[in-house]
Amino acid sequence: MPSLPPAASVPATTGAHNLPPFHGPILGRDDDLALLHEAVHDGNSVITQAIHGLGGVGKSTLALDYARTHRSAYTLTWWITADSPQNLTAGLAALAERLHGQAGTDTATNVTWALTWLQTHPGWLLVLDNVEDPADLEPYLGQLDAGRVLITSRRAVGWHRLAHPVAIDVLTLDSATDLLARASGHTAPGHRPALTELATELGCLPLALEQAGAYIARNQISASDYHQLLREYPARIHATPAVLGQHERTIARTWRLTLETIATHTPLAVAMLSVLAWLAPDRLPRDVLTAPANDALAVNEALGTLAAYSMITLTENSVSVHRLVQAVARTPNAHNTEDTITHARERAAALLHIALPTTDPATDVGTWARWRALLPHVHAHTSLTTPDQDTQDTAHLLDWTGWFLSGQGQHQQAVAYAERAHQTSIRLNGPDHPGTLTSRNNLASAYRGAGDLDRAIPLYEATLSAALRVLGPDHLHTLTSRNNLASAYREAGDLDRAIPLHQATLTDRERILGSDHPDTLSSRNNLAAAYRGAGDLDRAIPLYEATLSAALRVLGPNHPHTLTSRNNLATAYQEAGDLDRAIPLYEATLSAALRVLGPNHPMTTVIRRNLHVARTAGR
Repeated sequence: MPSLPPAASVPATTGAHNLPPFHGPILGRDDDLALLHEAVHDGNSVITQAIHGLGGVGKSTLALDYARTHRSAYTLTWWITADSPQNLTAGLAALAERLHGQAGTDTATNVTWALTWLQTHPGWLLVLDNVEDPADLEPYLGQLDAGRVLITSRRAVGWHRLAHPVAIDVLTLDSATDLLARASGHTAPGHRPALTELATELGCLPLALEQAGAYIARNQISASDYHQLLREYPARIHATPAVLGQHERTIARTWRLTLETIATHTPLAVAMLSVLAWLAPDRLPRDVLTAPANDALAVNEALGTLAAYSMITLTENSVSVHRLVQAVARTPNAHNTEDTITHARERAAALLHIALPTTDPATDVGTWARWRALLPHVHAHTSLTTPDQDTQDTAHLLDWTGWFLSGQGQHQQAVAYAERAHQTSIRLNGPDHPGTLTSRNNLASAYRGAGDLDRAIPLYEATLSAALRVLGPDHLHTLTSRNNLASAYREAGDLDRAIPLHQATLTDRERILGSDHPDTLSSRNNLAAAYRGAGDLDRAIPLYEATLSAALRVLGPNHPHTLTSRNNLATAYQEAGDLDRAIPLYEATLSAALRVLGPNHPMTTVIRRNLHVARTAGR
């Protein structure tokens, strides 16, 4: 190998710059640029910075903006597309050739010459763009401490020995809207609402905003028109570049190449990302993915791989993913078949179903935090799918979620879910399947909770008729149907049918379940309510008192059914004119409801209103 020329033979100030074409900085990146400048020039021992983030977030543009803005501060600025070891060495060899002509007879010699020059001449900036693997840089960075190295990469981890990581996120919504307005030419104030809506749909990702703005400007359409095209033709839209001919700079290609890289060593990671595409983008409880796994270690490794490539944001307890990553993962293409997409969609429903609490969502207060964490993902899944795609898991998921929502007073959404669950059960199981009868009962209850007794009562009647025929008179589901129908009659003011049906149901539940079973307590409370509705307080009050005594013993003082019993007894005392017993009971019940259920729960609202009425009557 020929000897290297002495470093001193190379001029100290070269003025060599090879920066790529620049189309201007990304709007809204001033803070990131300032942060980068501060990190690079903080005077500490860290001279290498690694800008990392999701593909399309603007890492290279930010690095280029910095390099161009500050190139006068450096004796040399050299840009290398370092997405492979071969391209990295080629870029270093090109630096040697630029500085000293034919510095060596082969690439290895030129690389060594370039590294020697960089080590002996301070004041340069070396940009290594789109690094795929931090390990590719280890043989070189250890030799370079005389200048500054700026790295861009989709890899979020692996930099601790090599560089100071600088995470770059998406734009703020205002900055994203500004970028979209500039790129599309729609800068008039009247366009801003539609641009903001589109920017939100695009997740404020700079590359997607540039693609959208260029398409809108090129084809002279509105932001709303583009939004509609995005919904109808996602694959074609995501594959359309901002600059014609630059097909490598598209959302679809950027992420497809990343996923192909991931698939070579962790195929489970790609499969999990496909599942995440059918859920909400933010804060999925992590155990939804890990709890049912046969190999929790493999799942954790797959999630770690996705996070390492900036495809997801991973915390100890949650997983988040950019909404456009989800959209691409839901879009069929040569690498993402319809069968693969269907499997991922159905797996998402199954995982959510498994993750649901299995106790009564209306009364098990301890599960409500879990329900609230899962609700955004149930809502997202159902909005991304159509009823004909629903599986048995989807039907159960909607049934239980509707039950929870009804108990929380969210009746409109509860009805929508119950209707869809019932239709799915009929389609999959037939009209007389026990699961279909349960979903029909739950739909009737959702109607009843929404105050629509005209639809609830016929549905309850049909459910009870089918349950008697299919399950028999003593089946627990049949008893529930009878209780619910009687309650609907009572709420409709039809006490002539409500009272005998409540009496019969209570008798059968005492015989089959025992006098202290929670269902029996419910029947006893409901019969007392029917007596009270008929003005028969002499029978209602003792029955309420017995129900409350049993509820305190069986369920405990803080159970929602116990609170209901206490409120109902107080109401009976009030109607009997006994405010001395009604008001203290209301006060104690409200205090417990505030503590257990919270101030905005429907039951708390009812108790608060009843107490106010009682106090007003006592003045």
